[in-house]
Amino acid sequence: MTDSVLSQAFVYLAAAVIGVPIARKLGLGSVLGYLLAGVVIGPWVLGLVGHEGHHVMHFAEFGVVMMLFLVGLELRPSLLWELRRPILGLGGLQVVVTTAAATAGAIALGVAWQPALAVGMILAMSSTAIVLATLSEKGLLQSRGGQASFSVLLFQDIAVIPILAVFPLLGTAAATDGDGRPGWLQALILLGAVGGVVLVGTFLVRPMFRILAEIKVRESFTAAALLLVIGIALLMQAAGLSPALGTFLAGVILAESEYRHELEGDIEPFKGLLLGLFFISVGAQIDFGLMADAPATIAGLVVGVMAVKFAVLYGLARLFGLDRTSRWLFALGLCQVGEFAFVLLSFGLQSQIYGQEIAGPLVAVVAMSMVLTPMVFVLLEKVVLPWATDDAADRPADEIHDAHSPVVIAGYGRFGQIVGRLLIANGIRPTVLDLDPAMIEVVGKLGMKAYYGDASRLDLLHSAGCAHAKLFVLAVDEPELSLRIAETVRKHFPHLVILARARDRVHYYKLYALGLRRIVRETFASSYEIGIEALRELGYRAHTAHRLARRWRAHDERSLDEVAAMWPGSDREVIFAAARQSLAEASRLMRAEAPTLDETTDPGWNNESRRAEEGEPAPPDAAT
Repeated sequence: MTDSVLSQAFVYLAAAVIGVPIARKLGLGSVLGYLLAGVVIGPWVLGLVGHEGHHVMHFAEFGVVMMLFLVGLELRPSLLWELRRPILGLGGLQVVVTTAAATAGAIALGVAWQPALAVGMILAMSSTAIVLATLSEKGLLQSRGGQASFSVLLFQDIAVIPILAVFPLLGTAAATDGDGRPGWLQALILLGAVGGVVLVGTFLVRPMFRILAEIKVRESFTAAALLLVIGIALLMQAAGLSPALGTFLAGVILAESEYRHELEGDIEPFKGLLLGLFFISVGAQIDFGLMADAPATIAGLVVGVMAVKFAVLYGLARLFGLDRTSRWLFALGLCQVGEFAFVLLSFGLQSQIYGQEIAGPLVAVVAMSMVLTPMVFVLLEKVVLPWATDDAADRPADEIHDAHSPVVIAGYGRFGQIVGRLLIANGIRPTVLDLDPAMIEVVGKLGMKAYYGDASRLDLLHSAGCAHAKLFVLAVDEPELSLRIAETVRKHFPHLVILARARDRVHYYKLYALGLRRIVRETFASSYEIGIEALRELGYRAHTAHRLARRWRAHDERSLDEVAAMWPGSDREVIFAAARQSLAEASRLMRAEAPTLDETTDPGWNNESRRAEEGEPAPPDAAT
C-alpha cells in the first residue's frame, strides 16, 4: 500500500465505517469492531497497512490522552476524596498483588529478577481505553462493579509515575536513564512536571479561557482546548512521564471550572476519532507470524496472564465486599493487559531491562488480551451476568413481621420513593418491597424499613400484609417483573386497589389487559406541566393554556384506553391506524377551540365555563 497520507487515512476511515456497524449489529461492540477492522487491513490479511503502523500508533495513542483528559473533567477533587478508599485500597492492592504474582511467574520461567519485576509491573496494567469505552457503551459504568473498575484503572494510571521512575533503576545502566540523568534527578523531574501541570491548570488556564470566552470566537476556544492537551502531553513526554496521566491531572484541575462542558464538547469528536484509530492500530500490529511460530506458547501466556489477573481481581473483590454481579464484572472486565503496556515495553527496551526476545512475545500477549476483552464482555453480558444476578439468586427474602400497613409499595426506586415520602409525611408508613440490596441498605440508613424480596412471590405478598391492606402501589421499573406482580396480586388479592406505574404506552396496554385501570405513565405528569408552560411562553394566557391542556389530556387518556382495549387481539397495523386517528382528532379538537389571547372573550377567564369544565357545582347565588 502507498505511504500517501491521504491513502492511509482513507483505509483507516473505511475500516472504521465498515467494521464498527457490522460489529455493533452482531452485538460485539464498537471496540471489538475497531480491533477486527485493524486485523483485516493489517499485513496478515489484506496488507493495506503495515510498516507505517508504529507511526500511526504514536498518533493514535493521542486518543487515549484525550480520553483521560475528558475523564479527568468528570472528576471533581471532592469526588476523588470520596473514592479514596477504593482508589488507594482496591487499586493499590491490585497493582501490588498482580505485580508480585506476575513477577513470581516470570522468575519461575527462568527470567532474571530485574526484567521479571518490570514484566510484573507491565502486566499489572489494564486497558483504560477498552474498559471505560465498553462500560460506557453498555451502561455499566455507574454500577458498583463499574465504579470499582474505574477506581482501579485510575490508580493504575497514577501508578505509572513510580513505575517509570523505577524502570531506569532496573536497567543495565542502573544509575542513569537514556539521557544520562541520574535516577534521583529523573524522579525529581517527574514530580516537578506534575507540580507544573497543577500550577498551570490552576493559575493560567482559567484566565486564558475566560478571555477567549469573552472574544466569542468558537474556533479559538477549540484551538485553545487542543493546545492545552497537546502542550501538557509534550511536557509529560519530555519529563519521561505518561502524557495521558498529565492530561488526566489537568482535567481534574479543570473539573470545577465553569468552562468544563465547553471543553468536553470541543474535545469529544477528536477523542472518539483518535481512540478508534488507536484500536485499529492495535489490531493491525498483532504479529501473527510470531504467533504462528509459537502458537502454544503465546496462547498459554495469554490464558495464564488473564487467569492470574482474574484470580487476583476476584479475590480482592470478595475482600472489599462487592456483590456477586459486581465481582464478575470487575474481575472479567480488568483481566486484560492495557494500552500503557506498549509504552512501558518500549521504555523497558530503552532502559535495557530486557531484550527483544522478551518484548516481542509480550507485545503479542498484550494485543491478544486486548482483542479478547470485548469478547469477554459479550460472554459476561450474555452468560455470566444472567447467571450471577447480583446476590438475588442465593439471598432469601427478608422475614416480615407485624406488617399491618394499609399500603404496600413494590419497587422503591426514583418513582416509588416519591409516593412513599408523600405517604410518610401524612402519617402513613407503607410496607416497602424491593429487589435491590443496595436500595434496601440506603432506605435503612434513612430510618425507614424496607424488605428485600421478589414481589411476584405469593408467600412474600402474604407476609407483606396484602390480605388486609387497602392499596398496592406497583412502582417496579422492569416491565416484565411489573406484569408478573400485577397478575399475582390481581389473582390472589382481588380486593386490593392497584395503582400501577407504566414505563411506556406498550407497558400501559399490557397492564390494562390484565384488568388494571389505575395506571400512571411515569413521565406524563412532568411532560404535561412542561407543555402548559410552553403554551404560556408562546403567548397563551394561563387559564387558556390550562384549559387547552385539560381538554387535550382528557382526549389523550380516552384514546389511550380505547387503544388499550383493542391491544390483546389486534395486529400492529390496526393499533397504528387507531393511534393516527387519535392524533388527527386531537388536532381537530384543538383547532375547534380557536383560543384567543383577548382576556374579555377567552372563555377560560369565565368562572361559569371553567366550573362546568371541571364539574364543580355552581355557587348558591349563581342564579340570582
